[in-house]
Amino acid sequence: MNPPPSPLGQLPRGIWVLGFVSLLMDISSEMVHSLLPLFMVTVLGSSALTVGIIEGLAESTALIVKVFSGTLSDYLGRRKGLALLGYGLGALTKPLFAIAPGMGLVLTARLLDRVGKGVRGAPRDALVADIAPAHLRGAAFGLRQSLDTVGAFLGPLMAVGLMLLWANDFRAVFWVAVVPGLLAVALLFFGLQEPAPQPGAQRSNPIRSENLRQLSPAYWWVVGLGAVFTLARFSEAFLVLRAQQGGMPLALVPLVMVAMNLVYAASAYPFGQLSDRMGHKPLLAIGLLVLVAADLVLAYSSHWGVVLAGVALWGVHMGITQGLLATMVADTAPPALRGTAFGLFNLVSGLAMLLASVLAGLLWDGWGAAATFYAGAAFCVLALLGLAWQPGARRGGV
Repeated sequence: MNPPPSPLGQLPRGIWVLGFVSLLMDISSEMVHSLLPLFMVTVLGSSALTVGIIEGLAESTALIVKVFSGTLSDYLGRRKGLALLGYGLGALTKPLFAIAPGMGLVLTARLLDRVGKGVRGAPRDALVADIAPAHLRGAAFGLRQSLDTVGAFLGPLMAVGLMLLWANDFRAVFWVAVVPGLLAVALLFFGLQEPAPQPGAQRSNPIRSENLRQLSPAYWWVVGLGAVFTLARFSEAFLVLRAQQGGMPLALVPLVMVAMNLVYAASAYPFGQLSDRMGHKPLLAIGLLVLVAADLVLAYSSHWGVVLAGVALWGVHMGITQGLLATMVADTAPPALRGTAFGLFNLVSGLAMLLASVLAGLLWDGWGAAATFYAGAAFCVLALLGLAWQPGARRGGV
C-alpha cells in the first residue's frame, strides 16, 4: 500500500511561486534592515528612541496600508496586480537607503518601502487562501512563511559577508540589495497564474456595513488578540541593538537576525502543518510562552551567547505564531472578504506596532534594554489572558 502523499506534494504551484517571490524580496529587504539600525546609530548618529519611532512608523505604515489594498483586491476580484505594485515599490526604494545623507531620506525610504509591503501583503495572503485547498491552508501559509524566512536569514548573512569584504561599507551593501528585489518582481509577473473570479460574482464595496457585518465575532477576537500580541512583539531592530551592547563586532551584529530567521524558517512549515491537525488556541498559547521566555532571556544579559539564545527562542515563537495567525484570519473570514479581513487585521496590528516600538524606545533610553524586554513579557501575559475567552469557538476556525 502506497503511503499518502505529503502536504508539500499536494500544494499548488502558485503557493511555491508566492513563497519564492517572498524569499527573494526578503533577501533584498533584510540586507538593508539588518544593517539599518546600526547605520542610523553609528553613521547618522540617531538615538534608540529615534530608531524606535522610525521602525514603529515604518512597520505600522505597512500594516495600515494593507487594509486598503486588501479591500481593493476584494472589490476588483483580482489580487496579482496589487501584489506586483507592492513588490515593485519595495524593489525601487532600496537605492534611497544607499544615497541617504541623513535621517530625513532614511525615514522617507523606510516609509515608501513599507508602503510597498502594505500594498502587496493582504492581496498576497488572500491569494494564498484562494489557491490553497482548505484542508492544506495551514501548510500553505507555513510554507510561504518558511520560504519568506529563508530569505530573511540569507539577507543578513549576505550583508555580513559584504560588510566584511567591503570594510563596513553600508551604502555598497544597500546597492546590492536592489538585485533580488527586481528578481522577485519578475518571478511574480511571469510565474503566477491568478485564479479566475467565480462566475457571476458581483462587485460590491467590501467596507459597506452589510458586508462588514459578515465578519464574525470569532474574526474580531482574532483581530483583538493579534493586537495585544503585536504589543508584545515590538520591532526586531531592538534585537540588533541588544547584540551591539554585548560588544559584538559591527560587521557581525546582523548574524543575530540570521540566527533568528534560520530558526524561524526551520519551524514555520512544521508548525503550519501541525496547525491543520490540532486546535489553534493551545498552539498559540505555546507560542506566547516561548516569547515570554525569549524576553526574559534577552532582559537577563547582553552577553552574545545569552542574546543568541534569546534570539533563537524569538525565532521559534515566530515560527509557531505568524502563519497560525494568518490561518486563523482566513478560517474566520468569508472568502469574498478575505482581502478586507487581512487588511483590517493588519490595520489594528499596525497601530499596535507603532505604539509598541515607541514604548520600547522610550523604555530603552529611560530605563535600559532590560525594561524593554520585561514590558514585552508583560504584554505576552495579557495575550495569554485573552486566550481564556473566545467567542464562537470551533475546531476548524480558531
